[in-house]
Amino acid sequence: MNTKKFTILHSNDMHGDFLAEMRAGETKLIGGLALLSGYINKVRNEEENVLYVIAGDMLQGSLIDSEYKGVSTMGLMNYLAPDVVSLGNHEFDYGLSHLLFLEKVANFPIVNSNLYIKPYNKRLMKPYIILNKAGLDLIFIGIITEKVMDTIKLDPLISSFVTLQDAAAEIGKVCNAYKNDDIDLTVLLTHIGYDSDLELASLLKQEWGVDLIIGGHSHTILEKPGERNGILIAQAGVGTDQIGRFDIIIDDDTNSIVEYKWRLIPIDQSIAEPDEGLAQYLATYQQEVDHKYNAIICKLAVEHTHPQREIETSLGNLFADAFADNAECHVMFVASGSIRTKSLGPLVTMRDLLTCFPYNDTLTRYMVNGEQLTRMFQHIMRKDNRNGEGECYQVNRRVRAIFNDSESKLVSLKIDDENVDPVKLYTICLQNYHAINSQAYLNLSQEELGAIKTKVVSTSSFEVLEEYLKNNQNASRRVEGRLIYQ
Repeated sequence: MNTKKFTILHSNDMHGDFLAEMRAGETKLIGGLALLSGYINKVRNEEENVLYVIAGDMLQGSLIDSEYKGVSTMGLMNYLAPDVVSLGNHEFDYGLSHLLFLEKVANFPIVNSNLYIKPYNKRLMKPYIILNKAGLDLIFIGIITEKVMDTIKLDPLISSFVTLQDAAAEIGKVCNAYKNDDIDLTVLLTHIGYDSDLELASLLKQEWGVDLIIGGHSHTILEKPGERNGILIAQAGVGTDQIGRFDIIIDDDTNSIVEYKWRLIPIDQSIAEPDEGLAQYLATYQQEVDHKYNAIICKLAVEHTHPQREIETSLGNLFADAFADNAECHVMFVASGSIRTKSLGPLVTMRDLLTCFPYNDTLTRYMVNGEQLTRMFQHIMRKDNRNGEGECYQVNRRVRAIFNDSESKLVSLKIDDENVDPVKLYTICLQNYHAINSQAYLNLSQEELGAIKTKVVSTSSFEVLEEYLKNNQNASRRVEGRLIYQ
């Protein structure tokens, strides 16, 4: 038996989690790029055959990222020197053309096999890369979530094979064309969520020889890898507080894994010394951002929190009320995922607010009838939308909605303490991204949404929020039963 040992380190959904922090009641720093780089450097020194890969969503989530539109993130990733990276949906947040610019900034390969330039049937990115280590060849293939199509829906040139069946076919196409007897390990770098990874694995033909799926998007923490159809499936949560580690023994004769060990390694001061070079490089960005954005906007009465996107939160209530006051609407739908931090306040600086809410989208007011509004709440509150991958919302103080999970039914919807009338007209306000994707996110077609009356109430959602907070010192919201699940 001709075997070789490999170590594959993997991250996903880093989301601008660049700085180390100290949790309440603890005395050691955890996470951050300097400690993460220190651990990666340590493993590279200790082990002979090491690969570091990232399964999407390097961008978004920090002021350092948004201030430089991802260029800073690419510079920091260059310092980590991943061997290969796949696209996540947030790589498209600054637009498709800017992503292609960022790809040129990257010193590492970015792979994706299922995004196409439609009129020419050409892939947008390199679909795979073959890396040679210790005389063995390892192929990495990138797959994106269908969420990316929501981000670039206005670009008519780009299309994607986004269903799991289509994604499986794309993987088969790459394996059939490029996977030969010399390929010793086949790895999919996906960004479709853990449950979808399991389903995707079940669709793959064994002849294609896929060995591993290293994924992202659902921020899943695992105790051990999943396994489906003979394929190992792993993910490493979210941020830089941990990193996944596979120690694998590969048989060159059979092109198979004969032994493996996987661990989720916590990144803290006890595991490695911080990479001082990276820390200094990061500090140049941090100093610039601090100087520009340390101005105090307001002081809230209490700290407001947003622990989960699937539930009503005090921070979500605050933002929804701010936007609703500006839009003068019956219902304000604030995307829970657009609130990027778990807390805000009591003291709020410009940096805090930009980190928490980095999106500067248009706000548009629409008019719908009560039947359509009820249909929207039925759709967004359904249980299978609250799975970590769905699109959930925060709503303003005028709304009270109750959903029964056992019956899968919206049992009550009130506006201003009155039951919604199916034929009465109501005003709603949406961020542009969610209006564009109204069919998928809200179960309301574009034609229905714009049928009666529309008005752009603000071209800058961030500026609305900033002005509201400046003019509402000591504001306070609590979870009060706007959205109730029984």
